[in-house]
This record gives sequence, C-alpha cells and structure tokens, in this order.
Amino acid sequence: MTKPNPTPNSFKNMPDEHGHFGQFGGRYVAETLMPLILDLEKHYRAAQADPAFQAEFDDLLEHYVGRPSPLYYAERLTEDVRKDAPDGKGAQIWFKRDELNHTGAHKINNCIGQILLAKRMGKTRIIAETGAGQHGVATATVCARFGLPCFVYMGSKDIERQKPNLFRMKLLGAEVIPCESGTGTLKDAMNDALRDWVANVDDTFYIIGTAAGPHPYPELVRDFQSVIGKEAREQMMARTGRLPDMLVAAIGGGSNAIGLFHPFLDDADVKMLGVEAAGEGLDKRHAASLSGGARGTLHGNKTHLLQDEDGQITEAHSVSAGLDYPGIGPEHSWLKQSGRVDYTSVTDDEALEGFQQLCRTEGIIPALEPSHAIAAVAREAVKMDRDQIILANLCGRGDKDIFTVAEALGTEI
Repeated sequence: MTKPNPTPNSFKNMPDEHGHFGQFGGRYVAETLMPLILDLEKHYRAAQADPAFQAEFDDLLEHYVGRPSPLYYAERLTEDVRKDAPDGKGAQIWFKRDELNHTGAHKINNCIGQILLAKRMGKTRIIAETGAGQHGVATATVCARFGLPCFVYMGSKDIERQKPNLFRMKLLGAEVIPCESGTGTLKDAMNDALRDWVANVDDTFYIIGTAAGPHPYPELVRDFQSVIGKEAREQMMARTGRLPDMLVAAIGGGSNAIGLFHPFLDDADVKMLGVEAAGEGLDKRHAASLSGGARGTLHGNKTHLLQDEDGQITEAHSVSAGLDYPGIGPEHSWLKQSGRVDYTSVTDDEALEGFQQLCRTEGIIPALEPSHAIAAVAREAVKMDRDQIILANLCGRGDKDIFTVAEALGTEI
C-alpha cells in the first residue's frame, strides 16, 4: 500500500531564480522580449502572493470549468487488461477525467490562469499557438469570457486534420492565422506567435499552451495545471485511503503530465511514467524528443529536441496533432535526467488500439493524446500486482479526432 512518503530532498523547489531546472530551461529570447518576460515574472510573483488572485482562479475553475474533475475506476478496462496478465497480475486502472472540463481538455486550467494574469498586466490583445486545437479553443473561450480579441496561430497541416476545433475557435470569435512555413504544425505555429509577440510587445499577452517556452512560462503553466494532481491526490486518499503506485500521462510539450506529476514528486513510492509519441517507430518518423532527441535550444528554453547533426530542428510526426512537437518542456528533461520520472513511447498503431479499447470497454471516447497513455497503461498494468493502482490522466476527449481515427482505420463516416 502506497502511503504518503516524502523524499528527503524536495523536487518541488525548481526552477531556480533564473528559470533553470538543472541545466534545462532558462530564457533565450530576443532582446525586445526580455523586458516583457521580466515584467510577466514580476506580475506572476505578485499574483502568487495575492489571495484575491487565487480566489478568482479557484472560483472560475469551479463554476466555469466544472472542477474538480472526477476520479474514475475503469473496472471493465481493468478486467480486459487482466485477461492477458499472468496470475495475480493486472493493476487497477483509474482515470483523472480532465476531458470532462469545459472545452473538453486540461488546457482550460492554464488559460484561466493566464487570462487573469493578462488582465492584471493591463494587456488588451491575446495571442496563442495551437496544434490539436484544444489550446486554441480554450484560449478563444477565455477571451470570449473576458471580452478580449484573440488571435490563434495554427499550422496549415493541423488546420486540415482538426477542422472541428478550427470551427469552434471561429464560433468563439477568434481569428485563426494559418502557418504555412516549415512543416505546418505546432512548432511553426509557436514560431509565428513569438514573431507576433516581438512586434506587439506593448498591448499583447501570449498565452502559451504547454509547459515550455522561456521562463517563467514552464513554471507558471505547471502551477496552473497542478490543480490536476492536487485534486487527484485528495480524491485518491478519500476513495482508497492511499496514493497510487504509478502515475501515467501522455507528453507532447508536457503540461498535462507535469500537472498530474508535480504534487506527487516528493512521494518516493509513487512511480511516474511519461508517454511520448513514437509515431511510426523510433527508427522512423516520430515525436519522441526524450527517447530520440538531443539537448538544444528552441522557443526560448534549453531542453531535449529532435534535431540533425548540424543542430537543425527535424520534423516530428504523430497521429496526434497535440503530440506532434519536436521538443518537450524543460522540467521533463530535468526529471528524466534526475531519474525521478521514467519516460517511454507508444506508436501510432498502439495509440489507435488504446483509443478503441477504451471506447469498447468504458464507453469513453478519448482524444488521441491520452490514447498514448492508455496504451502504456495496458502495457504496464500486466506487470503489476492486482492490488496496485495505476492512475492516468485522461486529458482530452476524442470529438476532435474521430475523422483522423476513421481515416487511420480505413473507415468511412
């Protein structure tokens, strides 16, 4: 039984004052942006110390987003996995159901926090980048709620495969700006958003969607998303009287994973597993920067990246638009290096099987991002004892992905 058991040295005191998680992180930005980054950090520190800010954040999460999200025991999935497990094996599978949030994913948690910071700083124009479209939808949602103009940069490739979310953003009043450069995916959308920010520093606030970018973004996104792990910890103790034995979450940039992991980092007996997108395989096209990348600098921070021998960023691939990014948040790079969190990868085909398995066993249609986590959960559960618990974050629902899945499975809609 896993009771709370803190480690002697806290993992929660990172990053340092310069935004570094060990050798990762930092703020590598254009000179024009540095004053704005420093001003953002100043206002964030003030917000952290302001009970009124936290109270407004909590109120919106409860009454607008619909938190706390449920903690759910996936009984039929557990039994399905146990059919292939050795005697006495097959851990209990639980989900933190963040796909039930308003807008259908975890992204709204962070967007609520950042829009409140934008208001605090007196910014009147909001920009964002998006891949799968969920962050774009969440940003457009909070902009509509607070009456601010919203401009979302989205790769042309992602626009084609995420048309439902494109339409949702437009319904919410956002202007979606196609990015034709590079591979037309999330990396390119973030490049264009940063260029916009440099050109419009006075009135513009950039709501970054993942736990990456220049300091303080990896920290503040993590802190806003940590509501996931805080709730899960309380709910698990209330439901079972113990902590889970393993946490599992899919990783693109890494915000849903760090949101689940962070409140448990000092519990030495709780194992953690981040799941990258192996695409067609680690020897082919993939998006697994920790498994198949090297250290480098992109989008204002030092982390693990997919790159060639000359340090040029290479194309990432995943069936999931939200995981199709050639880097990862710097805290994940540090947690891998420190050994506190393990990281694995799941192929497109395995993720599609995880997607179908959850549909047919639990009546839940997941997004393709957490489908990677589901596949890893099934793989890990058969190695664990039946009285052990795996808790995975179901970070998004699959409405946006049904056309992609149908095409991948050769099914007509």
